[in-house]
Amino acid sequence: MDSGEDGNSNRRPIAARGNAGMQKIAAGLSRGGITPNQISVASIAFAGFGTWALLALPSPWGPWLCAAGIQARLLCNLFDGMVAVEGGKRTATGGLYNEVPDRIADSMLIVALGYAIALPWLGWVGALLAALTAYVRTLGGALGQAQDFRGPMAKQHRMATMTAACALAPFEAWSQHSSWLLTAASAIIAIGALLTCWTRLRTIATRLQETT
Repeated sequence: MDSGEDGNSNRRPIAARGNAGMQKIAAGLSRGGITPNQISVASIAFAGFGTWALLALPSPWGPWLCAAGIQARLLCNLFDGMVAVEGGKRTATGGLYNEVPDRIADSMLIVALGYAIALPWLGWVGALLAALTAYVRTLGGALGQAQDFRGPMAKQHRMATMTAACALAPFEAWSQHSSWLLTAASAIIAIGALLTCWTRLRTIATRLQETT
């Protein structure tokens, strides 16, 4: 979990937590009365903005604003945990607010990517498999294992892939009059999420066998 509501062993490792600037922003949010649950919900709004921009605005602004929305969504994912844990604002419902908005935001963006390349089925498959990676992770936790955040296509990898594709797509459209980067990103997210499910399931099975 990003927020660490169930303990640090189940907290997604994010290097940016150690950044002094990020720590100051998180401290400011905490002092300002912002709750981690509010930040988690805000991530849906930023994902929605990115979704709208990608589907409604022409290149280059659509893809570029989508990339900005993705990054804002990820910052929410960072700060909700920092405000909850470092800011001492954990709540009884924090685990729900940490997980559910993530699944919604992921699905909105990945499905939108499929529609943007006129392959909606690929977007839906990618979103389903992305949700399945989270299910497998939390299943491991329910079985008494430390939650496994490994890739190759965990949330941060999916969003990095989509951000890079959106940032570069306008240049491809201008020079090549094609959208192969967005198509490749959608396929990579789907295939990578499937591999991630496999690696996590295999790790859970190995750990369970070692404890018997």
